Amino acid sequence: MYQLLALLTGVLLSVMISINGSLSGFYDMYTAAVIIHAVGVLFALVMALIRKEKPLPRSRSPWWFYLGGVIGVATTLFNVFAFGRISMTSIVALGLLGQTVTSVLVDSTGWMGMVRRPFKKSSLIGLVFCLAGIVIMLDNSVLEAALAVWFSLLTGVVIVISRSINARLAERIGAMPGSFVNHLAGLPVTIIIAFFASPAFRGFSFSGGYPFWAYLGGILGVFGVVLFNILVPKISQFSLTVLTFAGQVASGIVLDLASGQFKADRSFIGGLVITGGIGLNMLVDYLVPRRAGTASSSNRVSE
Repeated sequence: MYQLLALLTGVLLSVMISINGSLSGFYDMYTAAVIIHAVGVLFALVMALIRKEKPLPRSRSPWWFYLGGVIGVATTLFNVFAFGRISMTSIVALGLLGQTVTSVLVDSTGWMGMVRRPFKKSSLIGLVFCLAGIVIMLDNSVLEAALAVWFSLLTGVVIVISRSINARLAERIGAMPGSFVNHLAGLPVTIIIAFFASPAFRGFSFSGGYPFWAYLGGILGVFGVVLFNILVPKISQFSLTVLTFAGQVASGIVLDLASGQFKADRSFIGGLVITGGIGLNMLVDYLVPRRAGTASSSNRVSE
């Protein structure tokens, strides 16, 4: 069940990224980030109140529990720096590599209070396919901009850290209030960054001429954080990383086909390799326990 929910989370993220990309085209990346966080704060607050949940925590929690939204904003800054210096395909691949390495580290050590999940031998299949897909997606641009490569890798690291911190807070205050705190913490950071980095933001005026759906990315972001808050304690970080990526790849293909922008490029081929490895990994995980159970039943019968 949770594996399927992780795939659906990837689909949600793909749609959210597409919508947020459109909003960035209407305004600019920094202004769009402020709008996305503002919409997220308002929506999460309303949802928490409707559900009769306290949006802000009443009990004391470690100070770093509130940094998930702040740290998450760093992904935007890192991607902005890398964009144009290395290819978009390489940015995606390196971000996935950063997520994969950090996920395995968190699972193995229980870092940040996460459930410790030793790396399973069967997961080697998914890991090998994941690394192969990443290699396919990389191109020569990574050799020309070392700093951009490191920032892209850090993007993946930050994503895992942010969702882990959010999940720790959500364990105490709930998934929806946790999403509210995440967006509320990130909002002032995005405003400060936009004020200094975007002349358009300093002269900002809301335009009603853009389609209403362009402003829905913040709402999807709230649900995305809620789903991660639910999933992080239930499945390994490694499985969560690769399953959400598979969901993004599958839905991304559908969106590209619908918009007429589909291309069978390196990103597509690498994504297929990773998705195929995930499918094979899930099949092995499903069959091995069943075979073990069958063998155990046969032994009992023979006795």
